Amino acid sequence: AGLLECCARCLIGAPFASLVATGLCFFGVALFCGCGHEALTGTEQLIETYFSKNYQDYEYLIEVILTGVRNPLRAPAAGLALAEGQETASSRGLGGTAVVPFGFGWGGTTEGGRQGGVAQLGGLAAALPQRSNPTGTRPWFVGITYVLTIVWLLVFACSAVPVYIYFTTWTTCQSIANPTKTTASIGTLCTDARMYGVLPWNAFPGKVCGSNLLSICKTSEFQMTFHLFIAAFVGAAATLVSLLTFMIAATYNFAVLKLMGRGTKF
Repeated sequence: AGLLECCARCLIGAPFASLVATGLCFFGVALFCGCGHEALTGTEQLIETYFSKNYQDYEYLIEVILTGVRNPLRAPAAGLALAEGQETASSRGLGGTAVVPFGFGWGGTTEGGRQGGVAQLGGLAAALPQRSNPTGTRPWFVGITYVLTIVWLLVFACSAVPVYIYFTTWTTCQSIANPTKTTASIGTLCTDARMYGVLPWNAFPGKVCGSNLLSICKTSEFQMTFHLFIAAFVGAAATLVSLLTFMIAATYNFAVLKLMGRGTKF
């Protein structure tokens, strides 16, 4: 009975919302970065094969693939080494950490039912002086939670753009494959990469029309890249949901600890 009561007390004090959000953050960031990188690589290959033969036309896209996706995954040295003797959420076994862009780590913890929603930013917290905080949630953590949520909201919006471009192209191909469903001539149904800013306006040919466009849509490269962008979009959405959960939990806990001077179990 004593063991069961002890386990029940520990489970009641566990930060389930933070733990679930941490796992969702792991999943979302991994899905977004992995699928996003592969989707951009596939887009570069499609452009090189069908839309432009001039390397300078899509050189900027290559730079985005090499610097915009890979470099944020390289955590800075400060994020890899914690200060000596620093007690983290992982070492207590009550929380977790997740990798988010720019090398930050994230986690939520509780301690004996007195601390709720206390989180640690792996890359940032290592560089900041650690001071005892008897009230639990740190104010700077709540602020950083809001900032990262806004950043990921922008990432989520930007990740929808390539999904829209590929979906528009796929819809055009469906119209070409079923000419009875449209009054336009098949030869006039095109996808112009220059219109979306992927290529400069002087790129040649820059667009593909008619049966040639239909043949592109039927390739495995196009289908795979389309689905990878959808997966990256889902990953961004999952990360945003996890950050919203962190934000709600941190704000609620901070308000309770500030106004009532006691911890929560959220």
